[in-house]
Amino acid sequence: MCGIVGYTGHRDAAGFVLPGLHRLEYRGYDSAGIATISGGILDVRKTIGKIVDLEALLAGDPPRGTLGIGHTRWATHGRPSDANAHPHVDCRSRLAVVHNGIIENYRELRKALAAEGHRFRSQTDSEVIAHLIERHEGEDLATAVGRAARELHGAYAIACIRHDAPDTLVVLRRGSSPLVIGLGHGEMFVASDIPALLGHTREILVLEDGELAMLTPGGVTVRTLDGTLVERRPTTVPWDGEAAERSGYPHFMLKEIFEQPETVQNTLRERVDAEGPEVRIPELGLKDRDLAGLNRLCFVACGTSWHAALVGKYLVETFARLPVEVDIASEFRYRRPVVDGRVLTVPISQSGETADTLAASREARDQGSRVVAICNVVGSSLARESDGVIYTRAGIEIGVASTKAFTAQIVAVTLLALKLGLARNFLDPALARQLIKGLLELPELLSVALRQSDAIRGIAERFADRRNFLYLGRGLHFPLALEGALKLKEISYIHAEGYAAGEMKHGPIALIDRHTPVVAIAPQGSMYEKMASNLEEVKARDGFVIALATDGDDEIRATADVVVPVPATMECLQPVLVAAPLQLLAYHLGVLRGCDVDQPRNLAKSVTVE
Repeated sequence: MCGIVGYTGHRDAAGFVLPGLHRLEYRGYDSAGIATISGGILDVRKTIGKIVDLEALLAGDPPRGTLGIGHTRWATHGRPSDANAHPHVDCRSRLAVVHNGIIENYRELRKALAAEGHRFRSQTDSEVIAHLIERHEGEDLATAVGRAARELHGAYAIACIRHDAPDTLVVLRRGSSPLVIGLGHGEMFVASDIPALLGHTREILVLEDGELAMLTPGGVTVRTLDGTLVERRPTTVPWDGEAAERSGYPHFMLKEIFEQPETVQNTLRERVDAEGPEVRIPELGLKDRDLAGLNRLCFVACGTSWHAALVGKYLVETFARLPVEVDIASEFRYRRPVVDGRVLTVPISQSGETADTLAASREARDQGSRVVAICNVVGSSLARESDGVIYTRAGIEIGVASTKAFTAQIVAVTLLALKLGLARNFLDPALARQLIKGLLELPELLSVALRQSDAIRGIAERFADRRNFLYLGRGLHFPLALEGALKLKEISYIHAEGYAAGEMKHGPIALIDRHTPVVAIAPQGSMYEKMASNLEEVKARDGFVIALATDGDDEIRATADVVVPVPATMECLQPVLVAAPLQLLAYHLGVLRGCDVDQPRNLAKSVTVE
């Protein structure tokens, strides 16, 4: 989950490394560091804290050299400290390594290296890598890194520089820790994620599992660990550097919340039109006859993506009459799942690099299941390893708490449900046309929903001092209650619980009093009367109700203390419109409480370790 950047070329490396680290800070922000080589001397600077703390450390004496690596850390082994910050060096400080991932056998390696006389300065698993490479200092750097890698167990990405190779940067990937190489003119770049490269190049190579690359200003050589050369054409990234900037918004999270109308439009583009019921997903990798032959679908996902999968369960079972399971990816492969060739496994991941989701997907494939991923990042590990993919096209999402990626995922699972329903002849084409018309109206309706931002801030001002929230929903809105509670916990550090409203009387009703606001997701639809009854139960216990209700619904004001109007749409499409006010409530509460909403404590954007 840490962020790695590296540069070799004709400019001072720090001019790329520091801005690159800023763009990767969502991957971790416990500590940061940079290493450069100039005149055959390795210069390492690092500190606990964020990138701004590293910049303050460097301000009076910036590092020199046209070869450099940098790192922003999300702590796994060893608490955040200057000593545990990356880069890590060998005994004689002649080579430096940055690392993302986990070295599972580091204790045994550390013990053996210490017995050989190696002195360790940190408590991290990462430092053993530098000492292992030092063992092979008589070899060229790429060979030394490759030999060291054969002794490492785990999933990891490494970038390494050495004093006697003044223009050579060696990188290596094993398992689910991503690395992307950027191709320039007389300069080369590497990063854990594409945003760090934007503004410098849009031509990239994605390093595959088990590949090592040697970068010099003149080019890149990629080979497997057994020495086989790899030929791969570069990919052009469709994003530009401006997409990774805040564009005048105070936070990335708010910018990305307001980008959702465009995001939904992009997810739908060329896949549906108002003229007919057809859903076109050419990258799906399965024909209609394959879809018709399925007997079960299994979603696997983590966090916010898991909530999108829960929405998908309702929709697939409704439109395609196909039984659906929804698994937390981190649990999937440990419960001996029953899947085979007639089961479609659908992993959902914004980054496509989430370790647990990748492991679940591989487990499903090993058991014969076909796999279609829902993913945002083109060329990610999940996308490459799946039989097919539905790209959400949400663009770069920098804020750690997912917003626009979530709504794009809901739209993607809706498209999948419609595709399955039509292929299996359970969805009436006339209804499909109506649903598609509703989907195409969502971007405009989302824009209307987002106009409530100031009003929602006013609500947040009343409750910024509260310690607990309860979120309630029924049917399709139960997953949204879970998501609303998760966003609040992530962004404001307020304890929150999401419940199916019908379950309230089976325990959670004990939490309700005048000090606990209840956020009720209650747009008009098939569950409206049931939800209204649940709100009466809340009011009977002096609960304060904040209701998300259909615009123009006056009846709900009899039980709700505050109403946030949501534009009217078809019931099965309501989750997209409900998500925005829930995100805004979490955002405003977080800001009012002085929280770092873009980089919440203890979290990172892409969870690439189990």
